Amino acid sequence: MEEITKGNDSSFVFVETNEKEAEKIESPKYSYWESVWRTFAKSKVTIFFLFVILAIILMSFIQPLFSGYDPMDTAKINDLSARYIEPNSEYWFGTDANGQSLFDAVWSGARTSISITVLATFITTVIGVVVGAYWGMSQKIDVFMLEIYNIFSNIPMLLIVMVLAYSLGNGFWNLLFAMTVTSWIYTAYFIRVQVMIMRDREYNMASRTLGTPAGRMIFKNILPYLTSVITTDVSRVLPGFISTETFLSFVGVGLSADVVSLGGLINKYSTNLSSKPYLFWIPVSVLALISISLYIVGQALADATDPKNHV
Repeated sequence: MEEITKGNDSSFVFVETNEKEAEKIESPKYSYWESVWRTFAKSKVTIFFLFVILAIILMSFIQPLFSGYDPMDTAKINDLSARYIEPNSEYWFGTDANGQSLFDAVWSGARTSISITVLATFITTVIGVVVGAYWGMSQKIDVFMLEIYNIFSNIPMLLIVMVLAYSLGNGFWNLLFAMTVTSWIYTAYFIRVQVMIMRDREYNMASRTLGTPAGRMIFKNILPYLTSVITTDVSRVLPGFISTETFLSFVGVGLSADVVSLGGLINKYSTNLSSKPYLFWIPVSVLALISISLYIVGQALADATDPKNHV
């Protein structure tokens, strides 16, 4: 028995307690936004399209500042040598019947289309998220808003936009108003469903029992957890708005004649599809590249903002 005790005494060494060391956490540090970027950057395709859309945005907002492009300028129309020049080293995208550079026209049109799309998405998302959050939290608001949603959901959104655009007249801000006046309700309904799922969780029920105001619960307890959901909706709305703007401009509704957009260019040069196809297909290609890039980057960002995908 004494031998065992002696053996045990020699086998163990007493270590003094260090309170500072005991408080240290050995697990790796976690940063939400660093994890978002790490997850987002895993796909080389996504990074490629991110650079593509950034390059398009930069060109759209910088190049027109130096080109001085004016769609109403027909000074070169009498200069036959400047008309219908196919793409070359001087005119990268060629020229049209007025002798104007298609390169300048495309980037000026892209600026208009991207501006309308981004502004419409921002307005729709902000109004939709705020209204949808309160909609999902209050049963009284829910009864009223459901009736409004049922009315507008049975009317095609494009029809509403076209009627408003015709009624208000052509113009940038008129078109923006027509595109956003009812579109927010679909985002609001989507957020309402997500909030209804979140509001009945234990910690939110405890907050409500303790008298926490609805606004504080929405902006502190619920919306931060819906970041990936909101990003997913934005990635859906962005390509949708640019398609709507393009279609309306194509049929000649919304923008005035002195404001050029990609849809307007496609409409303008659709008659040259067989004779001068570059005038039609170049704006179409730029539009397609914008739509595809926005969708791919948006979907990748939506996945990256979901903490479940963080490793």
